[in-house]
Amino acid sequence: MPGIPEETNMNFSQRTRGIVRAIAVAMALALPVVMTVSEADARVGGGGSRGSRTFSAPPSTNTAPGTAAPMNRTFSQPGNPGMGAPAAANSGGLFGRGGMGRGLLGGLAAGFLGAGLFGMLFGGGLFSGLGGLSSILGLLLQIGLIVLVVRLAMVWWQRRNAPAPAYASGPDVGPGPQPNYRSGFGFGIGGSNAPVEIAPADYEAFERLLGEVQTAWSNEDIAKLHTLATPEMVSYFSKDLEENKARNVTNKVTNVKLLQGDLAEAWREGDSEYATVAMRYALVDTMLDRATGRLVGGSEQPQEVTEVWTFVRQRGGNWELSAIQQTS
Repeated sequence: MPGIPEETNMNFSQRTRGIVRAIAVAMALALPVVMTVSEADARVGGGGSRGSRTFSAPPSTNTAPGTAAPMNRTFSQPGNPGMGAPAAANSGGLFGRGGMGRGLLGGLAAGFLGAGLFGMLFGGGLFSGLGGLSSILGLLLQIGLIVLVVRLAMVWWQRRNAPAPAYASGPDVGPGPQPNYRSGFGFGIGGSNAPVEIAPADYEAFERLLGEVQTAWSNEDIAKLHTLATPEMVSYFSKDLEENKARNVTNKVTNVKLLQGDLAEAWREGDSEYATVAMRYALVDTMLDRATGRLVGGSEQPQEVTEVWTFVRQRGGNWELSAIQQTS
């Protein structure tokens, strides 16, 4: 550089590389923390069975105009509904409930990104020929390529298997104006199974179960869950609660209120009757430190979620939660 001694110019370049390396170290150290928070924010996974329709997407409704993702956890097997062993994979499927923070591709992405960051410290990485200020461009390009590849892989996998984390936590539905949960309800039509007529008392049972299941989940009351859901669903809830205990956190959801619901379909299989319902409801979802009660994830601000819940009963019996699916 004209007018500037070569020694000064070299010192400036060295200082610049030192700053870049310090930033890289900070980002590399912060990455596991960010992913830990993502896992802490993850709500309980869904899954379950919808009889012979377990692997068929329920019809869209006014409440859930998008599609419901297929089951990411189910005892059912294609062509043999209701049979087989539970899935042995993580509850969130290939990518895990925490998104990129968990699962195979999430781990690969974190590993490649971490390698790129630490590679800068030694003048390496995926673009080892870049140095000084140009290392910043190399780092950004690495991150961009990694994110692009991971997103494309996630889209491909979701279209192929579509893992569907879902909510199930919180207290009872509170008082207030009645939700518009009967608009759009009707008969389950289609398929080879006989349709089932859903009466007003059934709608009330679905709303009651929404609140009671969430209350039992939030209180970690497995015994109560056994009276509200199928053994398959209780096994998933129990596994997720154990994972929360292992992380020393507890999931609390308050101010739950059903806002709108639609019956997607209702049908009969032998002595079992199924009803799949799209429900939009408000809630406050928080993840608390089990020892101190400190907020470590989620938000104290109200939010709305839309899910598709399937209920089952033996003819003349009570409805039980059989499956939970998220909507896209």
